[in-house]
Amino acid sequence: METQILLRSLPSEYKQTYERGSHHVGISMWHFEWCTKYRYKMFAKPKYKNLVIGCIRRAATEHKIKILELEVMLEHLHLVIGLPGTISPSKAMQLLKGRSSFLFFRMHPKARLRYPKGHLWSRGKFWASIGFIQVGQARAYVRNQLEHHVGNPHL
Repeated sequence: METQILLRSLPSEYKQTYERGSHHVGISMWHFEWCTKYRYKMFAKPKYKNLVIGCIRRAATEHKIKILELEVMLEHLHLVIGLPGTISPSKAMQLLKGRSSFLFFRMHPKARLRYPKGHLWSRGKFWASIGFIQVGQARAYVRNQLEHHVGNPHL
């Protein structure tokens, strides 16, 4: 009963969003974050920022990953995503970082001058699971990253 009351109080975009498969029912929502290699400020120019956004969205679409929120900063990015039940967070991170890097270098070959081995992203990563209750807070956090970093330039 508590779950039904909880789902009724959610915004309409989150209602009835459980993924259903032949042998599973559930939802997997995550907050991801990762940085560029050596923390180079690769996305200072809007055209590179827009390019990497497009590359990440394409990589997500190819692997049936739903992006709820995406914010690209100068040297790192934040994502709130929904994963299919067949993909672990670690595998999703691997797919998104690898494919987006490949697409970025294919569209912007001069970036290989800075990254000659073709590694756009650092090895480090962060992910945390979020539920229906926290998804609004996580989306707001990701959406407000620019204001957050303006106040503290060391982040």
